[in-house]
Amino acid sequence: MRVIELAHIMSGPICGMMLADMGADVIKVEKIPGGDDCRRFAPILEGGESASFMIVNRNKRGVAINLKTDGGREVLRKMLATADVVTENYRRGTMEKLGMGYEALKAENPGLIYCAISGFGRSGPMADKGGFDLIAQGMSGLMSMTGEPGQAPIKAGSPVTDINAGILAALGICAAYAGKQKTGLGQMVDTSLFEAGLQQMYWAFANYFADGTVLPKAGSANPTSAPYQAFRTRDGWVNIGAANQSNYERLVGALDIPGLAEDERFRTNAGRLKHRGALVDILTARLVERTTNEWLAAFDAIGLPSGPVLGVPEAVTHEQALARGMIVETTHPVAGRMRGLGLPIHFSDGIAQSSLPAPLLGQHTAEVLREYGFSDERIHALKEEGAIIASDVTV
Repeated sequence: MRVIELAHIMSGPICGMMLADMGADVIKVEKIPGGDDCRRFAPILEGGESASFMIVNRNKRGVAINLKTDGGREVLRKMLATADVVTENYRRGTMEKLGMGYEALKAENPGLIYCAISGFGRSGPMADKGGFDLIAQGMSGLMSMTGEPGQAPIKAGSPVTDINAGILAALGICAAYAGKQKTGLGQMVDTSLFEAGLQQMYWAFANYFADGTVLPKAGSANPTSAPYQAFRTRDGWVNIGAANQSNYERLVGALDIPGLAEDERFRTNAGRLKHRGALVDILTARLVERTTNEWLAAFDAIGLPSGPVLGVPEAVTHEQALARGMIVETTHPVAGRMRGLGLPIHFSDGIAQSSLPAPLLGQHTAEVLREYGFSDERIHALKEEGAIIASDVTV
């Protein structure tokens, strides 16, 4: 699968990186001047490269094209004429102004899969409106139920709608590509940050659709079962998943709190939800007597779902993350050794992730253009014209 990535910042590049990790040839096309805006996001490393850019652009080849020039549009049109996939996350109408909207490209390349990621999708009353993760989290309902009761709306600490939109785009592309193997034809794949946020709300919407119940904010707790949340320990926090009766009984046995097993308030899940505050106080008073690791050992011994609340430094060095290949290393020509997140999908055939670092601006322009039949003389001329940046050739 050859993918031409016109997308920038986060959602589109995450889509492209996932496809590249699974074996696609992803060619990232960046604008002139400056390239992907993410190249200027903090933190900026020694040599001027952005860590934010590098973590979502691994395994791609990089081309820099000025689409405001005739030569730049000529190059991109030639690339798209034989591509399997193009991804973009511009506002609606941007590609049409360049003469490269879906219908125009489809006429030239019927097998092209055109994936558009936007704030709100390519149809509906908000199709022309730009969108960001913060806006999508707010409009999807996510922020209304995140945080502690009575407190201001809080967005998830991670840009979940950006990330999920990239995953949904990759899934849609793979489905369209499977269809192309049967029919030879491509199609439009269209998703958005707004829909990616709505998709995170299955349980909340299930309650609302059933009887109009709007789930309240509950911090780390679960609005449908208890105890299922983070608890303070002597040296930190532990998540306890006693979401059903058998696990609650395991928890009671492990904590050995006098009278808890006989307390009528907590005999059923409905009762535990009704008296959650009292239950949390009782459990916390016992849990703070021992360390997180001591409790985890006790809970693991009886099969009670539990886990530590880790910070970033602990999460990236956790033995399970390392065992699953979720921390990968690349060597960047400017920034040196870099760590990133691996592909969270595993295949029995052992499909290996490549280890190419994120490209420098225009690093592979000449290499890619030669593959499309451009002579060295033409490449030099395009560079002199300002239509491309090609760090692998000299004028």
